[in-house]
Order: sequence, then C-alpha cells, then structure tokens
Amino acid sequence: MTVCLELICVLLLVFITLYITITAERDLLKSYKNTVEEFNHTIISLQDNYTDLMTEKDQLKNNFNSLSQKKLELETRVNDLSPEKSQLQGSFDALSQKKLELETEPRKLSTHGNDRFFISSESMSWSESRQYCRDRGADLIIINTEEKQRFITSLFKEDMFFGAWIGLSDTETEGIMKWVDNSPLNRGFFDRGEPNNMGNEDCIEVDTFRDPVNNWNDAPCSMGKKCICEK
Repeated sequence: MTVCLELICVLLLVFITLYITITAERDLLKSYKNTVEEFNHTIISLQDNYTDLMTEKDQLKNNFNSLSQKKLELETRVNDLSPEKSQLQGSFDALSQKKLELETEPRKLSTHGNDRFFISSESMSWSESRQYCRDRGADLIIINTEEKQRFITSLFKEDMFFGAWIGLSDTETEGIMKWVDNSPLNRGFFDRGEPNNMGNEDCIEVDTFRDPVNNWNDAPCSMGKKCICEK
C-alpha cells in the first residue's frame, strides 16, 4: 500500500512536471509565432516602403531628366537671343543718342522775311550761347527794327520765362554797345531804367514778360539763359 502510494506520488509529480514543461513550451511557441508574425508584418511594410521609395526615385529621376532637358533648351534659347539682345542694345544706344541730339537741338525754327530764327532748348552763358549758334551755322540775333523786335517778342514769349540772350553786349568797352557783327547800337529797346550795369552786367537779354516792345535788360554774361540764334 505504501509502495503504491509512493508510486502514485511519483507519477503525479512527473505528470505535473510534464504539464508545466509542455505549457511553457506552448507559451514559448506562441510567443515565437507572434514574433514571427510581427517580423512578417515588418518585412511586408518595409517592402511596401521600399517599393514606394523606388517609385519616388524613378519620378525624381524623370523630373531631373526633364529639368536637365529644359535647362539645355533655355541655354540654347539664351544663346540664340544673345545676337538679338546685342542688336536691340545697339538700336537702344542709337535711339538714346538721337534723343540726346534732339534734346539739344533748337526748340523752334521760324522765319521773318529772309531771316531764320531758332531758340535753344538749354540755358547757357552769353559766350556759350554764341558758340551754340555758331556751331549751327548762325549767330546771336541782331535786332535793329521795331518790327523785328515785336516779331521776336511774340514768337518766343512762352519760351523765355527767364529771358534769352541776343547778340548785343558792351564787353569790349563799358557803355558802348555793339552787335556780334561789330556794328554799333543805333536803336535799343530797353526796359525802363535799363541798362543799369548792376553787378557788372555787360550782356543783353530779351525778357518777353516785360513790355512787348521795350523789354531788353542787361545781365551778367555768365548767367545761364536760353538764346535766340539767327541765320
């Protein structure tokens, strides 16, 4: 009886041990299975990501090739436009020069009898004004009749707010007025109180905002004024 009881206890102990071992192995197998499944999911996810990356890489490669082709086309276009740009720049420079020439040309050209007159578009000293006229085949205007004086006043009234030089001065001898052709002044059309030689005023201007006939004024020859030229 005692031996049987001991045998049963041994068998029970073996059974318990086997049960524990089998349960542990089963749990371990289940854990391994779960780990393998997770690995499989990870591998599948990595494969999907790899596929997406390869697709994106192909797209980027295509975009790069497209941009490279576009860059080549633009470089070719730039090279083709370079001669056109040079031509346009040359035309622009020529037009700018022409504009500058036109801006420095006389603003008006008018006739009175056989005489031709024009007024400068820029202000200069009396000597510079005379050279300006000479460079254009003319000289500063000589006014020796009232008819001519009235004509000049009416013609350039709107252009000479600050007056305009005429070809009369007493630069050689103070008080002795002479025209640019060295002829003496026989009749003048000075404004009241002029010439007064205030501040070494040796050159004569027409100031059309004064009297329509008697509107001459003496002023310093270095002052910048427009001028009236006569051919």
